[in-house]
Amino acid sequence: MTIFSKIIAGEIPSYKVAEDGSNYAFLDINPIAKGHVLAVPKMETDYLFALDDERLSDLILFSKRVAVAIEKAVPCKRIGVAVVGLEVPHAHIHLIPVHDIYDIDFNRPKLKLTSDEMKEIAGKIADFFV
Repeated sequence: MTIFSKIIAGEIPSYKVAEDGSNYAFLDINPIAKGHVLAVPKMETDYLFALDDERLSDLILFSKRVAVAIEKAVPCKRIGVAVVGLEVPHAHIHLIPVHDIYDIDFNRPKLKLTSDEMKEIAGKIADFFV
């Protein structure tokens, strides 16, 4: 069971921003920007492109709804998307508020946000999720 499966199951706490029957989205605990969210399928699959077409489409459309909510909650020019897939063996999409092309750089220092800041950001995004 991956760490993301444990988060989805509620065994590990997370700053949830959205959920539907097949997908779950939560704040990255080592964000490179305020509002950095991970969108994951509830079904444990190591590689994004190993998902069948229906599940992949469902995750992408879910991620789009999450991105719209992030844009409303966090000041930014747009939401950048990154799929690396090597850090956790569970398919996931990074949704990152950006102002320029260099904002998606995973070598950047991670933000140190307090639990209260994380709760506030997660709450704002959740409020805008439709």
